Amino acid sequence: MSTCTHARRGGRIGDCAHDTPADERSVPPGETPPTDPIEPGAPTGPETELNARDWCASVQHEQRIVQALQAVREPTPAKVRKTLNGLGYIDERIHGLEQDGKATRFRLDLRESGGRLCEAGRAAGEETDVTVCAAPTTGEFTVTGSGSSR
Repeated sequence: MSTCTHARRGGRIGDCAHDTPADERSVPPGETPPTDPIEPGAPTGPETELNARDWCASVQHEQRIVQALQAVREPTPAKVRKTLNGLGYIDERIHGLEQDGKATRFRLDLRESGGRLCEAGRAAGEETDVTVCAAPTTGEFTVTGSGSSR
C-alpha cells in the first residue's frame, strides 16, 4: 500500500483513494464497476520534464521545506523567507512570496547544471504543502508546470 502525501504530512492513512487497496474500494450504490481494463494515460507535467537527478532531489527539498514550515506559526511572507533562508535558500532563489489568507505562497528556483527543478509551496502551518514543478533550463525563472504533491 502506498502512503499518500496527506499521510506523510500529518494526515491519516486512508485519506486518499490510492491508500485503500483496490479490493476494499466501494462502488456507489446503484452503479456497476467497470469491466473493461483501465489504460493508463500518458504522463504529463514535471514527471516528464525533469531529469532523474532533479526528480530525486525534489523529494529531499520537499521534505525539509515542509518540516521547517510546518513549525512556523502565522506564516507571513517575512517569516517564510526567514525560514527558507535558514534552510540555505538565498533570496535570489525565492520567488512569488504572497500572502494568501492565513497562508503564504512561494516558489523556489532550484535549477542548476542544466536542470529544470523548482518547487511551488503554500506555507500554512500543519497544512503546509510543497509540490515539484519545472522551469526553463536557462533564462528568466518561470514555472511551466507543477505536479502532484508528495
